[in-house]
Amino acid sequence: MSISVVILAAGQGTRMKSSTPKVLHEISGKSMLFHTIDAAKNVSDDITVVLYHQAERIQKEIEESYEGIHFHMQDAQQFPGTGGAMKGVKVNHSKVLILNGDMPLITTGSLHALMEGDADINMSVIQLDNPNGYGRVVILDGNVHEIIEEKDCIPAQREIQTVNAGVYCVRKELLDRYIPALSNENAQAEYYLTDIIKMAVDGNKTVHPVMVQEEEFKGVNSKLDLAHAEEIMQERIRAEWMKAGVTMHLPQTIYIDSRATFEGECILESGVSIQGKSKIIDSHIKANSVIEDSLIENSDVGPMGRVRPGSTLIDTHIGNFVEVKKSILTGVKAGHLAYIGDASIDKGSNIGAGVITCNYDGKNKYKTTIGKNVFIGSDTQLVAPIIIEDDVIIAAGTTVNKNIAKGELAISRAPMKTIKNFFYKFFLTESDKHKGDK
Repeated sequence: MSISVVILAAGQGTRMKSSTPKVLHEISGKSMLFHTIDAAKNVSDDITVVLYHQAERIQKEIEESYEGIHFHMQDAQQFPGTGGAMKGVKVNHSKVLILNGDMPLITTGSLHALMEGDADINMSVIQLDNPNGYGRVVILDGNVHEIIEEKDCIPAQREIQTVNAGVYCVRKELLDRYIPALSNENAQAEYYLTDIIKMAVDGNKTVHPVMVQEEEFKGVNSKLDLAHAEEIMQERIRAEWMKAGVTMHLPQTIYIDSRATFEGECILESGVSIQGKSKIIDSHIKANSVIEDSLIENSDVGPMGRVRPGSTLIDTHIGNFVEVKKSILTGVKAGHLAYIGDASIDKGSNIGAGVITCNYDGKNKYKTTIGKNVFIGSDTQLVAPIIIEDDVIIAAGTTVNKNIAKGELAISRAPMKTIKNFFYKFFLTESDKHKGDK
C-alpha cells in the first residue's frame, strides 16, 4: 500500500531529566526513535521525521544509520503541540500514518492494522480496565463519535474504558484541510492533533477505531518508562531467538542487543550479555560473560569471560577471567586469567594463565602476532609490536620484547637463590632467639 509515515520527534522530554534528547535514549542498544523508524520502513518508502529540540543532533544520528529519511524542522515556539508539529509537513502519498518517536515498542503488525480499510481516519484505541487519567473515546455504531477529556466527563462517561492511543492513519486531503484550521485557543495554548477527530466527525467523515495492545503504544517519558520498555523489548528479543533455536539458561537474566544475531546451535547461560552487532554461530557463551560487537564461531567463552569490540573467535576456547579486545583468534586456547589485545593468534596456540599483551605505550596501540602451535607459559608479558612465529615455546614468567623465530624457546628469568634460615632471622626477635638457646 502506498502510504506516507510522519514521526513526531520534536519534544524536549523534560521528564527524562537528561541533556540527551528523549528520542535518542537507547532501548536494547538502539535509540528509541530508531525502533520506530525500523517499523515505519517496513510499511513505507516515504518517512518524514518532525524535529525541533536538538534537531541537528537527532538528524545527524539518523543520517548515520538510515538513508532516504526526510526531515521537517518545526517552529515549536510558534506552533506548539502535536497538531502544531504537523503544520507545514509535506508527504507524497494519499494516506498518512502519524507515529510518535517515543513509542519504541510499536510493531509492524499494528501499523498494518492501522492502514487497513477505507475509513477517512483510522484511530488507535486501547481498552483499559482502569482508564483513569485518560481521555475517553466514545464509539457509536462502530465508529468514533468523540474524544472527551477526563475532566470534562460526566459520571456515565467515566465508565468508558476505551482511550486514545495517539496514533492515526489519515487521508492526506483531510490533513491538508484540517491542520491549517487547528486553533490553539485552549488552556495550554497548544494545537492538538486530536481536534482533527472532532472536525472529521462534524464533517460526516468516518473515524474508525482500531483496537491495539497497550504494551505496544506505551509512550516513554521518563527513565522509569525507559526501564519498563527495556524489559518488554528484552522479553521480545529473547523469545524471538529461543523460537529460532537458541538455548537460554534463566533467560530473564540474559541481555541481548536488538542488533545481535545468532546462527546454528547456540547456548547462552545465565547472566550473559550480548551487546552491539555481535554475531554468535554454533557457540556456547557461559555464565556472566560479555560479548561486545564481535564474531564468535564454533567457540566457547567463559564463565566470566569478556570479548570486547572488533574481535573474532573461531574454533577457540576462552575461559574464566579472560579478556579479548580487537583480536583474531583461530583455534586458540586461553583457559583463564589473560588479557589479549590487538592480537592475531593462529591455530593450535595455547595462552597460559596471567599472560598479557602489552599493547599500549601510553600514546599508541601496537599489534601482537602469534603463529601456529605456540605455547606461551603463565605470567608472560608480550611487549608489542612483536611477532612470534610458529612452533615456539615461551617459558613461564618471561617478558618478550623482541620477535621470536620459528622453533625457538624464549626464556628470561633471573637466577633463583635461597638463603638458609632466613625465615627465622626475619621473624624471630632477639628474645625468641635467646629462649631457643635455653
